[in-house]
Amino acid sequence: MKLAKLRAEVCALHTELPNNHLVAWTSGNVSARDPESGLVVIKPSGIKFRDLTPENMVIVDVDGKIVEGDYKASSDTASHCYIYRQRPDVNGIVHTHSRYATAFATLGREIPCVTTAMADEFGGSIPCGGFALIGGEEIGQQVVKALEGSHSPACILQSHGVFATGATAEKAVQAAVMTEDNAAIVWTALQIGTPLTISDEDIAKLHHRYTHVYGQ
Repeated sequence: MKLAKLRAEVCALHTELPNNHLVAWTSGNVSARDPESGLVVIKPSGIKFRDLTPENMVIVDVDGKIVEGDYKASSDTASHCYIYRQRPDVNGIVHTHSRYATAFATLGREIPCVTTAMADEFGGSIPCGGFALIGGEEIGQQVVKALEGSHSPACILQSHGVFATGATAEKAVQAAVMTEDNAAIVWTALQIGTPLTISDEDIAKLHHRYTHVYGQ
C-alpha cells in the first residue's frame, strides 16, 4: 500500500472536522500532498467520517488520476489538484461547509479581521472568492484567485464554504478550525453592533509575531 503513513495521517485528521463541528454527514474533505512523490491522498467520495480508514483513502497524481484506491475520490479532487499545481508551497487542503463561515459566503462577504486571533492566523480578513460549480477545476481556480496577494491560508467561496490551505495537512485543518471559530465570533459581534477595527499596522505586527516568534 502506497504512502501508508500519509494515509493514516489524512484519515486521522478527518476526525477533527466533525470533532470541531465543521461538517455534516459526508460533506467536507482533507487532502495531503507527499512532497517527495507529488502524489495526493484524499478522502473517498460519500463515505461517512466514522467509516474512514487509512486503507480506503484514495491516492491520485497531481492531475487527479487515481493511482491507488478502491473507491472514487472526493468530488473536489480536481480542485484540490489544481491548487496543488498552482501553489507549490501548499501540501495540505481542507474543505468544509462550516456554519458561520458559510453564512458569510452566502452573502459573498469576506470575514473582517476584528480580533487579534484573526490577525495572528490570517494576517488580515478572510477573503471571499466567486461562485463555481462542483466537479471540475473551477472551484480551485476561485480559491487560488481569492488567496492571491493575501496572507490568509483560507478563503470562503460564494454560496459554498471554506477552503483552507497549509504547508501540511495539519496546518490546513488548523486554518479551517480557526476560520470557523473567528467567523462565529464576528457573526456574534455583528448581532450586538459594529465590531471595532484593528489598524493595518497592528495587524501586520500581530501576524509577524505569531509567524516568527510565537511557539517553540
